[in-house]
Amino acid sequence: MSIFSNNIRFLRARRKLSQQNVADELMISRVRYSKYENGISEPPIELLIKISKYFHVSIDLMLSVDIQKYPMDDMLKLPDNRIVLPVVVDTHGNDTIEIIPQKASMGYLEGYSDVDYIESLQRIALPFLTNGKYRAFPADGDSMPPFRNGSYIVGKYVEGINDLKQGKTYVFVTLNDGITYKRFKERKENAICVSADNSFYESYEIPFEEVVEIWQYASGIFPEDFEPGDYESYNFKEMFRELRQDIRDLDKKVSGSRRKQS
Repeated sequence: MSIFSNNIRFLRARRKLSQQNVADELMISRVRYSKYENGISEPPIELLIKISKYFHVSIDLMLSVDIQKYPMDDMLKLPDNRIVLPVVVDTHGNDTIEIIPQKASMGYLEGYSDVDYIESLQRIALPFLTNGKYRAFPADGDSMPPFRNGSYIVGKYVEGINDLKQGKTYVFVTLNDGITYKRFKERKENAICVSADNSFYESYEIPFEEVVEIWQYASGIFPEDFEPGDYESYNFKEMFRELRQDIRDLDKKVSGSRRKQS
């Protein structure tokens, strides 16, 4: 038997319906429906859509997750017919937070919709973060002080671009840039404008179609040796390093131009 057949059997039993009840609603015979529950055959896509709507469960969920393991009311569904995952709690009843690995953050773009990948992540519980779905993302670079490499940004899931608040910081998961933590400035016609808190970096736009997920900043996790002064000194070192490189590049262009003229 498949995950799908087990799921529709479970959903039917949960609502205390007979196979005939469900078959009548789907306008098929009971014998045909029973073959789906027994894993003898699979429904065509048109019927699969009807079954999904009848049980109010996404197709993605019915085909890929053993929903008997999770409370259905705690499933956090997304607009594009996938799920973030059930809200899992620890032994004390606190919501658990998945941690995206520092070394494999780019893999999140391939695994964010993969239930098995998300379930394989390590989890922590922060009792003061409630009423929402949270996830921890690794910080990268020096654009958003005081976060730096080794830090983690805990974000609360945001359902859509319309829920963004001007001046607030968010983790944006995008198709081109992967995971990026920035401050939301304004919404344009077809894009959102974001900026870094480090003034050395310029604001830029993210097209709507590139946005995969949005998580609003909720808390931070810093390495044990974190010292506020470290970031400031590092920032200036990095700035002068880039400035020296720009001067070298400019010098090469000028030298090349002079050689052509001679």
